[in-house]
Amino acid sequence: MKLARIKSDISGNQLVIGHHNRWFPLGDFTGYENVTRLSDVVADQQLRELTKLVESHGSELDTIDLSLEQVATIADRDANIWGAGLNYQRHSDDLESEQPDSGPGSYLRPASCLIDNGQCIELPSQSGRVTAEAELGLVIGAVCKNVKRESWRSVIAGITAVLDMTAEDVIRENPRYIPWAKGFDTFCSIGPVLVTLDEFDEKSLDSLCIATVQNGEIIASATPSEMKYDLSYLVEYFTAGRTLEPGTVICTGTPGAAVINPGDSINSVVEQVGTLTHVVR
Repeated sequence: MKLARIKSDISGNQLVIGHHNRWFPLGDFTGYENVTRLSDVVADQQLRELTKLVESHGSELDTIDLSLEQVATIADRDANIWGAGLNYQRHSDDLESEQPDSGPGSYLRPASCLIDNGQCIELPSQSGRVTAEAELGLVIGAVCKNVKRESWRSVIAGITAVLDMTAEDVIRENPRYIPWAKGFDTFCSIGPVLVTLDEFDEKSLDSLCIATVQNGEIIASATPSEMKYDLSYLVEYFTAGRTLEPGTVICTGTPGAAVINPGDSINSVVEQVGTLTHVVR
């Protein structure tokens, strides 16, 4: 099953459900008429119940046409967004840095940097070298803390695509500035959909291709199997000693970054999940 968020001038952004290539407004299902937050949908096994509702009542409801190129970010506007840095060798080479051995580089960024799919990326005057980085995102589906690696799937609602921007010159000046360098407005896109984790077994998840694409050219690509710290490690790492709420996003690292300039078109492509598309200005 998939979840997306459509834009509406009348009632605000609305969640929609995708099942077998059909899309349904979430509000058409009994009990979900006023639900607009992703965190309320993914928590407490709600996705499993929604799947049952769609399968049992979907034939009775009207479907909608949906263009994923212009949907709103799937993340809640107040969601915590955690990130892992230097998790692929290629990106470590981009920055001329060694991959950390004691755990992944990490950061927490403000949700104010989120943009919808199709919106423009605004380059800040405070940086002379901004990069864009495709990533796989994990969306937390349960209140959790100190999750063991073998149990990581039990707290993940699904996966999504991420396009992560970085003021790279700031990072090169001082690695301690990571949150500041990633927190500018328009510096993070998450979506266009969430695909529930039950759509992927371990093998298919590890083989998904994640690609940073600039002006139609693949700059870098890799699969989760090439991560230094795998998905189970990242869930254990980011939940260690801290409580993560449903809707929290964990960005798992990029296979490689593209230096972006005004006029560029930049994509984050995650196989079997979706594509984020943005123009830089």
